[in-house]
Parts: sequence; C-alpha cells; structure tokens
Amino acid sequence: MTSTEITLEEQTELDKALLDALNPLASAIRSRTSGLPEERMWEADPVDVTLSVLAAWKVVDAEVKRLTAIAAGTAGSYGASYEQLGAVWGITRQGARKKWPEAVTRPTAAQPGAGLKLFGGTAELVQDPESGGWSWTGEGADGAHGTAGGDTWYPTKEEAAAHAGAFLAEHAAGRS
Repeated sequence: MTSTEITLEEQTELDKALLDALNPLASAIRSRTSGLPEERMWEADPVDVTLSVLAAWKVVDAEVKRLTAIAAGTAGSYGASYEQLGAVWGITRQGARKKWPEAVTRPTAAQPGAGLKLFGGTAELVQDPESGGWSWTGEGADGAHGTAGGDTWYPTKEEAAAHAGAFLAEHAAGRS
C-alpha cells in the first residue's frame, strides 16, 4: 500500500476546497443565529462569527465520521480486515474494531451464506472460514448439479452469486 501522506500542494488544495465548501454552511448558520442576512455575516461580532464557523466545522466533522464509517464498511464488505482498516487509519486492529464495530463480519465455519432461487433452480452460497472467500453449489431446474469447482473461491458473495446465477440460467426449466 502506498503512503497516505499528502504533499504541501495537495494540502493547500484540500484546505481551499474545504473552506470553499464550509463558507456557505457557516454563513447559513450565522444568519440563522444572528438574524442578519448571509451577505452581512462578517459584520457581526467577531466572536459570534468565529463560533458560527466552528459550528459549521462540527457539522462537517459529523458528516466526515458518517462517510468514514460507510467507507470502512464498504472496505470490510470487500474483505478488508480490521488490521488493514487500522493500518490505513493509523490505529491498531483493536482500535479499528472499536471505531467501526460493524465494518468487518467474521467468517465462521463454512456455513450457508445465502440461498438463490432463480430460473426454477436453487443454489447455496458458502463462505470459507480461512480465506473469507465465497463459493457455491446448486441444482438447476433440469436436475443438473453444479459447483464453483475445486478450490474456486470468489472474493465477494456477489461474485459467487453471479456465477451461481449463470449456472441456474443455463439449467433453467424448458431450456433446450
């Protein structure tokens, strides 16, 4: 993985973009609390103005935390571990688990992950407890049995379901 350190130029651009995004929110908050129109926000008491900017940053901070949790959950759904999430965030595996408790689901012994009923057939998705990969077994509407085969494990449940669905479509009732 590459470093997440940013350059001075990137930091300057980020600061500018964040301030550009923050100003309308700070103006709206200040306008609501002072009763002044947004274009006169800076004419208010400097303490009140700076507190409205701080209030806007609080809103942004809450939104960043929400979006960060979504990103951690998305990474976890694609197979990232708490160790990997922590490394990216600069915290321990335990810290990542505490910060985003729902981000990573622990695979248990190979168990049914989901069932598919398509084209008159059925398939079962299973997750490997060691790799976390996904596989499938199925029976088509025409009675044919199929599996992902041997040591085939897909990185996501969705990918295994797509392959199982293709098998079920190929062995649909009335297909010749």
